[in-house]
Amino acid sequence: MISKSILSCREAIYRDLQQCRRGTFELFSGMDYDTFCRQIHPEFSPVGWHLGHIAYTEDLWLLQKCGKIKPVFPKYHKLFAADILPKQERVYLPTIPEVELYLDAVRKKVLDYLEIAPIAQQERLWQFIIQHESQHCETVAFLLQMQQERGQGERGRPIADELPMPNSAIEIPAGEFYMGSDRVEALDNERSRHLCYLDKYSIDRYAVTCSQYRHFMASDGYQNPQWWSAEGWKWLQSNLVDRPLYWSDNPARNNHPVCGVSWYEAEAYCNFVGKRLPTESEWEKAASWDAANQTQRTYPWGEELPNSSLCNHGNKIGNTAPVDKFAKGASSFGCCDMLGNVWEWTASTFDAYPGFESYPYTGYSQAYFDGEHRVLKGGSWATHAPSLRSSFRNWYYPGVRQIIAGFRCAQ
Repeated sequence: MISKSILSCREAIYRDLQQCRRGTFELFSGMDYDTFCRQIHPEFSPVGWHLGHIAYTEDLWLLQKCGKIKPVFPKYHKLFAADILPKQERVYLPTIPEVELYLDAVRKKVLDYLEIAPIAQQERLWQFIIQHESQHCETVAFLLQMQQERGQGERGRPIADELPMPNSAIEIPAGEFYMGSDRVEALDNERSRHLCYLDKYSIDRYAVTCSQYRHFMASDGYQNPQWWSAEGWKWLQSNLVDRPLYWSDNPARNNHPVCGVSWYEAEAYCNFVGKRLPTESEWEKAASWDAANQTQRTYPWGEELPNSSLCNHGNKIGNTAPVDKFAKGASSFGCCDMLGNVWEWTASTFDAYPGFESYPYTGYSQAYFDGEHRVLKGGSWATHAPSLRSSFRNWYYPGVRQIIAGFRCAQ
C-alpha cells in the first residue's frame, strides 16, 4: 500500500507539472512561426528553442536517466540540447505543431512514469524539472517583451497610478538570521541553510520607482561620470544608453518599479542618491526573517503559497504593477514587493554557500561562481510560483539589462 505522504507528493507533482505546462502553452498561444524562430537578442536562443528544450530536458532526466526509457524523438537531441549548437544556429526549428507534439509525447510518458517512480528518492529532481520549465518560460516572456517594446510599445494591460509616492527606509536591527534553504525544492545554490550575522542597516520599503529614476535621468545621471564606477562608466561608453531598456514616459507608471536596468545603472543611481545596493544577505533578511518569532519565512508574508493578492507573478498581468499594490505581501519588517514585479540587483557576487554540492549536474550553478556574476533576488512579473521564494537566487553579468530587473536601495 502506498503511504499517504508519498501519494500526496505524487499528486502535488502532477498538479504542478500540469499547471506549469498550461502557463507555457499560454505564452505560445497564437504565436506565428517567424516569432517562434527569430533570435530576438544575440545572447539568447529563439523563443521556440526554449519550448523544445523543455521537452528535451524532461526526456533526458526523468525518462532516460531515471526511468531507463528510450529517448522520445532522438532526432531533436542535437537541436534542443543546451550545449551543442551555438544560439545563432538554433533558428532552424520544426513547425510549432511538431514541437508541441514533441512536448506532448514526452509529457505522456513522464506522467506514466510518475505513477511508478520512487518519489521519495526522486522528489528533488522532479522539483528541479518543474522549476526548469518555469525559468525558461520567464526567458520567453522577457524576450517577447523586448520584441514588443521595439514594435508596438508597452506589453500588458495599462494600470492606472497615482502621484509619485515617498519611499521610506526601514531599519533592520543587528542580529543573526537564517539564510538559504534546505527544502526539497531548493536548488543547489540555495543550500545549505546557514546562520548569518548582520550589523544594523536600513533598506527601502519599495524598489526604486520610475518617478525616482526619472530624477536621475533628468539630472544628467547618464552623462555624469561622478556617479559611475570605473567599470560602469566604461560599460556606459560602450553601450551609449540614456534610459532603462523598458522605459516609459507614461506618468501612469510613476509608481511602478524601474525595469530593464543593468547592475551598473543600479549602482550609479544609488551613488546619485547617497545610498548603495543591499548585499544579498541584507536583502534576504529584510524579506524572510521574522524577528519577533526568530523564524525564517519561505515567503515575505509567511507560508501561504504565492497568489494574485500577494504579489505580481506568473505573467498574470503581463507587466509591472505599482510597488504598493500588494501590501498584503509585505515582509515582517514592512518591506513591500520583495517577490514578483521585478528582479532586484544586489551588491553581492554569485558564490557558493557553506556545504554546497552541485545538483543535478556540475554546470548548473558552479560554472558561474566566477566572481563576475551578480546576484538578483525576488523574481519578476513573469516568474512562476515554483521559482518564487525568498531564498531563490538568480545571477547575471552586471552589464545585462534585458532581464526584468530593477533594484532597491540600502544604507
